[in-house]
Amino acid sequence: MVTKLLFVCLGNICRSPSAENIMNHLIQQRGLTDRVQCDSAGTSSYHIGSPPDRRMTAAARQYGIHLQGRARQFEAVDFTAFDWILAMDRDNYRDILALDQRGQHHAKVKLMCDFCRHHADQEVPDPYYGGPEGFDYVVNLLLDACEGLLEFVLEQSPASSS
Repeated sequence: MVTKLLFVCLGNICRSPSAENIMNHLIQQRGLTDRVQCDSAGTSSYHIGSPPDRRMTAAARQYGIHLQGRARQFEAVDFTAFDWILAMDRDNYRDILALDQRGQHHAKVKLMCDFCRHHADQEVPDPYYGGPEGFDYVVNLLLDACEGLLEFVLEQSPASSS
């Protein structure tokens, strides 16, 4: 069985595509591409169709991670398409839950930093209006959170029989 993860931030050009591509990097390193699939989205429509932010791309490249994808907006259909929906901050979390008016999918929506093992942050800060150090910090934070999330996912899902 494949576990499907959706990473969500505001515009889907910095944090969520970074989380998606970092997780894909970890999944490929561990040979788990048949067990976990990832995507990302934004709660706003600001950047639909845009590639990941060039500054975020440069920060990720320093860790050997290539950012790819195009921004899209989170939709209510994503609740049924994904097993886990990971919000980068509390505003994203609230915006996601607002689309689940009957509360059917609340349990699958989590804050990304809930999976950090070494960072004490409760939210992934938006580096968009800051300098290069903010982008580097977000990559470090997401590496930590993605490692913890991958452990969680593997514990939750039975091993595929191959």
